[in-house]
Amino acid sequence: MSLRKKVESGKFILTSEIGPPKGIETKVILEDCELIRSRVDAINVTDLQSSVMRLGSLAVSAILKQHGFDPVYQLTCRDRNRLALQSDILSAASLGIENLLLLTGDHQSLGDHPDAKGVFDLDSVQLIEAVRGLESGVDMAGKKLQGELPRFLKGAVVNPGAEPVEPQILKMKKKIEAGAEFFQTQAIYEVDKFAKFMEEVRDFKVPIFAGIVMLKSAGMARFMNKNVAGVGVPDNLINEIDQAKDKQVKSVEIAARLIKELKPLCQGIHIMSIGWDKLVPKVLDAAGL
Repeated sequence: MSLRKKVESGKFILTSEIGPPKGIETKVILEDCELIRSRVDAINVTDLQSSVMRLGSLAVSAILKQHGFDPVYQLTCRDRNRLALQSDILSAASLGIENLLLLTGDHQSLGDHPDAKGVFDLDSVQLIEAVRGLESGVDMAGKKLQGELPRFLKGAVVNPGAEPVEPQILKMKKKIEAGAEFFQTQAIYEVDKFAKFMEEVRDFKVPIFAGIVMLKSAGMARFMNKNVAGVGVPDNLINEIDQAKDKQVKSVEIAARLIKELKPLCQGIHIMSIGWDKLVPKVLDAAGL
């Protein structure tokens, strides 16, 4: 069953993600994906995550599709103008890719090519509108497409922990009006704050998958608190991971605990393992999923 059908049926959705390698060897990521085959509903493929040059998300999404996985092709506005974005979207459809996650993208100054020129011809709302236009048979210049039309399950992102959160809610509404059909969130560590956010967007009636980023160390937690907008790792979690003898075991424990607390509040969970892909099955086991 496709991710679209699962979402439309009201199934609780589980997604994970992989970061393409900095090179062309895909053996390791395929091995990691095999560990969660039939355990998750889809696998996101990040698009030059953290603005680091890697193998392209379109190529890796196509490879996953060839191996029987349901990929979510992530596409950012940072590196392409509207010509290239629309072309890559059509390319994805021609390769049988059915799910998109449409983002603005991290600024290039954060990555390993800080002198690269950011494009940002479109923002994420305009990109979603562009996809909907292609689905209706016209490009952004109003020119008609030929033959069969593309059809996607269109996803977007939201940051429930942002302060103030009102601009996030406003932009979320704009994304829904543009055609977004599901949302994946930034990392959630403060369950009470997320619960309040979910209450505020309840009337939007769109599936929201809570983001889980596995904590690797207290240093990582403090870095996110300082540098990642809208992410707040509470002191008790920082102390837990700091005092743990086995960081991986503790990380799995914390992730599973958060999932159990978040599950009643949302329509799905999105696990971001940040290189600890082999631990995702343990997280699912510990969370009873």
